[in-house]
Amino acid sequence: MSTSNSAKLRRSFFRRGADVVAPELIGCTLVRTINSVRYAARIIETEAYVGPHDLASHASKGRTKRTETMFGPAGYAYVYLIYGMYYMLNIVASHEDDPQAVLLRGALPLDGWKVDLSGPGKLARAFGVTLADRGMDMTGEDFYIMKRTQHKPRIISTPRIGVDYAGEWKHAPLRFLDAS
Repeated sequence: MSTSNSAKLRRSFFRRGADVVAPELIGCTLVRTINSVRYAARIIETEAYVGPHDLASHASKGRTKRTETMFGPAGYAYVYLIYGMYYMLNIVASHEDDPQAVLLRGALPLDGWKVDLSGPGKLARAFGVTLADRGMDMTGEDFYIMKRTQHKPRIISTPRIGVDYAGEWKHAPLRFLDAS
């Protein structure tokens, strides 16, 4: 797969609501270079978290050290640890002081890469994501997302997973999948 700067998603792509960005990421390619080795996967599952009024979002608890990245500019990685063992990779959406983000939930490895990316923890682990990546520019040179190419996904939406605590927000159809 060739990479050109024109194929990368620009920051302006992420400067929209997470509910718009999340389905548009389906079919795009996540790319990371680690120790001169390039890893790539087609994104097949995302979830949108749409601000402080969204009770499933970390932003609903206010601005904290943990959520500070979400309150910043779009296109940066919001990484956190759950259950003391799984890193979650999100990309900040919208604009500063409107804390929205898109969780990358699943992907299909490309270019002969043999790895299981069926879940956000597995995806983050395979791409070497840790808390050190919180705030990383996802439009940079070593970690970025490329526009959709030939694959045309059939996108469906469902309620998000694992947000039973979120009241009425647990039913919001903000999880997006490639059903093709």
